[in-house]
Amino acid sequence: MNIELNDVVAVVTGASRGAGKGIAEALGALGATIYVTGRSKQEGDAPLPGTIYATAEAIDAAGGTGIPVVCDHADDAQVEALFAQIKRDHGHIDILVNNATFLHDELIVKGPFWEKSAALVDILDVGLRSSYIATRLAAPLMLEQRRGLVVFTSSFGANCYMHGAAYGAQKAGTDKFARDMAVDFKPFDVACVSIWMGMLRTERSRAAMDQAPDAYAGFWEIAETPQFTGQLIAHLYRDPARMEKTGGVYIGAELALEYDLKDTDGKQPVSHREMLGAPPEHHPAIVD
Repeated sequence: MNIELNDVVAVVTGASRGAGKGIAEALGALGATIYVTGRSKQEGDAPLPGTIYATAEAIDAAGGTGIPVVCDHADDAQVEALFAQIKRDHGHIDILVNNATFLHDELIVKGPFWEKSAALVDILDVGLRSSYIATRLAAPLMLEQRRGLVVFTSSFGANCYMHGAAYGAQKAGTDKFARDMAVDFKPFDVACVSIWMGMLRTERSRAAMDQAPDAYAGFWEIAETPQFTGQLIAHLYRDPARMEKTGGVYIGAELALEYDLKDTDGKQPVSHREMLGAPPEHHPAIVD
C-alpha cells in the first residue's frame, strides 16, 4: 500500500526523542504536518540527547512540516495553549499520538517498588492523565470533520510484570483509555487504538546497553526502530476499514503483518506474545 499524508495534521506528544521522535519522523516522511511537543528546547535540558526543534528539523528534512511546541504535559494550561494554537492555525487534527511519558531513571533498576523512588508513580500523571487531557482537548478538532485517529503507545507491560507496579498500571490504564474512549468516539468515525510496541532502538535503550552490555546482548539486533510504529500508524490511518479496529489493543508487530509492513531496515519485527503475553480479552458490555 502506497501511503501519503500530505493533507494530514498530526500531534505527537513527547517527541523530543525516543518513540515519539521516531513516530513523528515517520509520519513527516510521508508528508504530514506534525506538531512536536516536549520540554527539551536545547541539548542539556534532559540527560538524554534530543530536542523538539531537532525533531521538527528532521521532519522538514524528510519532506514533512515540523512544528515544535514547548509543552509540559503536566501543566494543563500549556496543553490547552497547544490545542488552541492548532485550532487557530489549522482548525483540525487528523492524528493524535499520545506518547508523552515520564520515565524515572530508576525504572529499569531491579528491586521491589518500595525500595525505589516514590517518584516512579509520576508516570500516572505524565503518561496517563496527560493522555486523557490531550485527547479531551483534541476531540473537538476531530469530531466536527467526523474523521480521525487517536493512538496510545503502550507495551507488553500492560499485562505482564515489567519495570514494576507504576509502569504496569500506566500501560494498563493507557489500553483502557483506548478501549473506552473508542466507545464515545465511534459515532463520529474517529478511531481510537492502543499499540504495544516491542523493544525499541532509542537513546534510552542505547544508554542502558552501554552501561550493561552483557545484560542487553543481542537486544539491538531484534529491537524495532521507533519509525516502525510511525509507519504502522500511517497505514492504520489510511486503512478504509480502520473503524473496524477501533477500541482495539494491538501488538504492533502483528498488526504490521496485516499491512505487509516491514521495519525501516527491511526486517520483519517479531511479536513477543509467547514470551510476554497478549492483550487481555475485553468484554463488550457498555454501562452508561
